[in-house]
Amino acid sequence: MRNKLLLLVAAFALPAFLAASAPKLLLSWKNANYSTGHFTNILVLALNGKAENRAEFEDELVAAIARPGIQATQSYVFLPRPSLTPIDMKDLTAVIQEQKFDAIVVARLIKAEKKTIYVPGQVYDPFPLYGSFAGYYSMVSPRVYSPGYVKEVSTAQVETNFYSTAKPDGELVWTGTTNSFDGNSPTKVIRELVKVVIKELEKQDVIVKGS
Repeated sequence: MRNKLLLLVAAFALPAFLAASAPKLLLSWKNANYSTGHFTNILVLALNGKAENRAEFEDELVAAIARPGIQATQSYVFLPRPSLTPIDMKDLTAVIQEQKFDAIVVARLIKAEKKTIYVPGQVYDPFPLYGSFAGYYSMVSPRVYSPGYVKEVSTAQVETNFYSTAKPDGELVWTGTTNSFDGNSPTKVIRELVKVVIKELEKQDVIVKGS
């Protein structure tokens, strides 16, 4: 009975756990052929999504990258873009050359989904008092019969690439792709995503570790 109850609780808890997952990297790849030194002047660019979310992501990533010896700048400082407005490659190239950026970090949303899920009524505790039927029923019935509800959840997946600008067309140094994570709170997710990306860039020795 105890095992069955634990399985029942786990079955109901699993969908909620999956829906609330935080960003983490499923893929991390570094160009083994790239051996040039560290970067000192980095442009941060968010390609798609709402203009306010792009700006917030660029702000957070710039703040996380900047440290003694490294300067980072948001793309919107030079290339303001309303929502759904692409960047002209000639304009971007001109900015990179004029500002002498030696690297560019590019992030894009590769998947965004909204799903409506049914959250069942609360499952009763796995170890209720079974001593008497009256005690058992009075404890269990309010939970067994608690109503379920419908909830809309958002999930997102992000790809981030780090390019050296030493070559005319740029050279990929590192790329990473996240899992599908909970996108219901953009501000919280952006901060968590930036932490994951920065930690991996430091681990791969793409940028020097901060103090």
